[in-house]
Amino acid sequence: MNLAFRLRPQTLGEFVGQESLVGPGKIVNRMLATGSLSSLIFWGPPGSGKTTLANLIAKAAKADFFAISAVTSGKDDLLKVVEKAKENRTAGKRTILFVDEIHRWSKAQQDALLPHVESGLIILIGATTENPSFEVISALLSRSRVFVLEGLNWKDLEKILDRALTDKDRGLGELKRKLSAQARELLIRLSGGDARIMLNALEIAATTYDEKAITPEIVKEVFQTKVAGIYDKKADEHYNTVSAFIKSLRGSDPDAALYYLQRMLEAGEDPKFIARRMIIFSSEDIGLADRGALIQANAGFEAVTKIGLPEASLILSHICLYLATAKKSRSVANAMMRAQKAVKDFPNEPVPLHLRNAPTRLMKNLGYAKDYKWSEKYVGPTMGQVFLPGRLKGQKFYDPLESLKKIC
Repeated sequence: MNLAFRLRPQTLGEFVGQESLVGPGKIVNRMLATGSLSSLIFWGPPGSGKTTLANLIAKAAKADFFAISAVTSGKDDLLKVVEKAKENRTAGKRTILFVDEIHRWSKAQQDALLPHVESGLIILIGATTENPSFEVISALLSRSRVFVLEGLNWKDLEKILDRALTDKDRGLGELKRKLSAQARELLIRLSGGDARIMLNALEIAATTYDEKAITPEIVKEVFQTKVAGIYDKKADEHYNTVSAFIKSLRGSDPDAALYYLQRMLEAGEDPKFIARRMIIFSSEDIGLADRGALIQANAGFEAVTKIGLPEASLILSHICLYLATAKKSRSVANAMMRAQKAVKDFPNEPVPLHLRNAPTRLMKNLGYAKDYKWSEKYVGPTMGQVFLPGRLKGQKFYDPLESLKKIC
């Protein structure tokens, strides 16, 4: 067994990271304490502890645990678990099915799982690195709680490193290897916040090289790179870089935007994630100032999906430059937020009678659809009709002048 497997936590108390989920009094501990375990979707980057946490939850809940990979499994594997779950139900035991990379299951495969989750026969724990809103069917999402797992931060990774170096039973303690401060920083940085990558590299460095002290040069050899890495010592650089990319686009700086784009790609970021962010940006920060921006961004996403890396980098750069140099306007986002506020302030205002559908004579007699014209002669109603509910009459959410203003 490799080091990463041996060091897997045996209890929730040993689990490192995700304090907002597994800390004292937090949601996972509360669910286990009350026995109210429901289906879950873990969304987070590689190496953040999704599989480990699923195992620990099943162990703490004393449930029968089955783990399958969406990459290699299919409907037959699911049916085997279902049969065992039926036996467990008869015996009064719960069944947890962990589906790794659940986003790789087709809609039909996810549909096959749905009735068993809905009936409670199976408690699903799905793990995904992709946004479940896009990759998991809505019916499964509505029956599950989505927990977002963050990439492990610098202190978390240091804690895992120290355990690996000192633990004589499950770690490398017997080898008595030393890790210089520079080598430690490089090892964590090159791992990109992925604990598995970090531990695998540490194990190679400790068992392949005779030196008692693991040096930065050894770490570079293990990673086969002389580059100091993409992420800095705060393992949340992923989010910082995305933020810098969007702000550079917003500030109409094509050079900075291209730099951060390539930095994300070099760090192994999913190109579809970047393309999605650019689609959002095209409506939020460009909007009607350049009506082709959303079309271009969406076409970029489609192209990236078809092409893939490394050539997708060219497509992403193309769209990045278009968006960075386009005129900017917040008119769409501002109008949306004003309308959202109005809905919160006036959530149940009656729809004006003349705008209501009138499929029956009774409704027509009550004034539904009265004086509303729509024909070959009239495109929409005659002048002077009001469309907003009475208490909102005269309110303006969209300001057309905002679309003409260039903002940075």
